[in-house]
Amino acid sequence: MDWTSLFQTILPYLPARYAGDIVSIVTFLVAAAALALRFWKPPASTSKLLPLFQIVSAVAQAKGWNTSAYQPGSKAIMVPVGSSRANDSAKLGLDVASTHPKAGEVPRRTD
Repeated sequence: MDWTSLFQTILPYLPARYAGDIVSIVTFLVAAAALALRFWKPPASTSKLLPLFQIVSAVAQAKGWNTSAYQPGSKAIMVPVGSSRANDSAKLGLDVASTHPKAGEVPRRTD
């Protein structure tokens, strides 16, 4: 069940003043979490703050294009827009697929 359909199912049963307050609070929490993620550098995968970062990221609905380029536990090569990731990976001796920011793994060497 999608959260919007759940919200639309519950909303008619709430008094109007509470429904407006709930919508305002939820909207504020999502916006505040997104703002916090804008300035918060992702912690290391061994950090004690990792669970808090993951909760804030989930509340901010940071998925797909909205996620940070650097994720806890993964590393990627950042290349300029006009440059080719394949060429830069080859120069460094790395596997092209593992150097993408969303690969979710540390870049591997090609042997």
